[in-house]
Amino acid sequence: MKSGEPPRLETNCIFCKILRGEIPCFKVHEDDDILAFMDINPIAPGHVLVIPKHHSKDILVTPAEWVGKAFAGAGRIAQAVQKTLNPDGINVVQANGPGAKQSVFHLHVHVIPRTMDDGLTMNWDLVPGDMDAIGKLAERIAANVE
Repeated sequence: MKSGEPPRLETNCIFCKILRGEIPCFKVHEDDDILAFMDINPIAPGHVLVIPKHHSKDILVTPAEWVGKAFAGAGRIAQAVQKTLNPDGINVVQANGPGAKQSVFHLHVHVIPRTMDDGLTMNWDLVPGDMDAIGKLAERIAANVE
């Protein structure tokens, strides 16, 4: 999609069906670009999903314009979650592909309120890596930035 083209929706995508009003949701916010609604399989109370009003399966194929709109919306929703629940922290998570546990193939951003010692397992321990290997991999990735 080129900038300025109208957003597109897919027939069989569950999130596109929610956008069209064919499936109900617990709406938190909606504007011209995004819809934010409660996750009905929440990992924590207050777990909100933010989706762009454009169907693309993940961040790898979504036009930058729509990625930006989704993350800007996630920022606004995170502020509302903070004001409402005053959690100890908030995770903003975006998964791509089955290996990352993406379950709906329409770009979406999770806004997840966190409390200390809530038992959620998406955190990792800080373990220093091999600085030479990290540097070499950084160079390889940098060579592929377009």
